[in-house]
Amino acid sequence: MHKVLMPIGDATEVMDTLYPYFRLPEDGYEIVVTGPEARLYNGVMHEIPPETEVPWDITREKPAYHIRADLAFSDVDPNDYAGLFLSGGRAPEYLRYDEDLLRITRHFFETNKPVAVTCHGIEIAAAAGCLEGRRATTVAKCALDITQFGGSYVDQPICVDGNMVSSRTWHDYSQQFKPFIELLNASVDDTASVSSAANS
Repeated sequence: MHKVLMPIGDATEVMDTLYPYFRLPEDGYEIVVTGPEARLYNGVMHEIPPETEVPWDITREKPAYHIRADLAFSDVDPNDYAGLFLSGGRAPEYLRYDEDLLRITRHFFETNKPVAVTCHGIEIAAAAGCLEGRRATTVAKCALDITQFGGSYVDQPICVDGNMVSSRTWHDYSQQFKPFIELLNASVDDTASVSSAANS
């Protein structure tokens, strides 16, 4: 199976992360979870409480499932992966300072491999310097992470820009996965064709 890399950390959002973890293998892609260290991480659930005495203007965070990273960022060779999935939650707020993760992220943009980004995951692509001249969407409160790094923010469920498919939140996943998987399939087919031609 071709592999897709997914970085996580403590406070990774569980719906953002577990949906691709189970969905992509249905189309023949193995998800490899990576983090600052190879260990178990604390997932969280973000939700604006629907019925509270005092209204919430932003999501409330609650503990959720735990997710294991099998590989540390420092041990990742991005050449081994067909694509990258940047999920959300608060984890990207601190993961974006990890130089190994930034190195990994740049590889996928520089080699034009498929990248899926949702919600706060855009902060990692921004910190890696990969958004200049690009169009992308994200949760509205992260729009500055696009525009302050030279990109254009669009407020729509998904945005396809070259090798990147971005979405606002997991609520848009029903529209995001088809184009992302199409990019993965095309990229894998192109790689196979180049390899076959080189060996003939």
